[in-house]
Amino acid sequence: MTDEKRAWETVLSRVESDLLDGTLVPGDRLPGERALAAELGVGRSSVREALRVLEVLGLIRTATGSGPGAGAIIVATPRGGMSALLRLQVAAKGFAMHDIVATRLVLEASVAEDLARQHPDLTDAEAMLTAMNGDDLTPAEFLALDAQFHLSLAEATGNAVIAATMAGLRGAIESYVQAGSASIPDWLATAARLRAEHARIVTAIRAGDADAARAHVRDHITGYYAQINNGKDAQNG
Repeated sequence: MTDEKRAWETVLSRVESDLLDGTLVPGDRLPGERALAAELGVGRSSVREALRVLEVLGLIRTATGSGPGAGAIIVATPRGGMSALLRLQVAAKGFAMHDIVATRLVLEASVAEDLARQHPDLTDAEAMLTAMNGDDLTPAEFLALDAQFHLSLAEATGNAVIAATMAGLRGAIESYVQAGSASIPDWLATAARLRAEHARIVTAIRAGDADAARAHVRDHITGYYAQINNGKDAQNG
């Protein structure tokens, strides 16, 4: 088992090394299973295992057959794989909720500050604001739009790593905000406050006020987290 693990990791290390030194670039095709196995001195089953890992990570696309699109091709779309790994860790409760909130504060405050220094396209984020104005939204529907609003801001930066990280954390974020909504006695008032906070974030970004944008995001995230924790404490008291 240990030897087999080392064998498929040998294949991953080779691909990583070739990507780093430019031997492989997006669009290139990896050698076939037989060639890789012979070159690296590992079994073909180890090569197949490594290729499955690379595909899950979003680093290659594989197709069977013998045509020009067959085989394993390097692609530049790692976002799906990175997001999937984060979602799995969150689902397995590998991350403490406090750590998720702390990460949100670091990441989203930086996002807001950076956006305020640019001239970003906030079309998607503003569409979420409009959708959240619906009077007939349930808390679950409202908070799903809320999560998408924050993801849209991350995507507006154009930074694929930030967007992938936010996408991966989205499930955990939605999970704790949805669960916490049950402890809020006056949901309509809370929804109105959250809408106003979202609007202030966008207004600050539009005005190019980086300090205000950062502060509004931090107050928004910490305010809701404190509210739902206070609500839980009240229910348990």
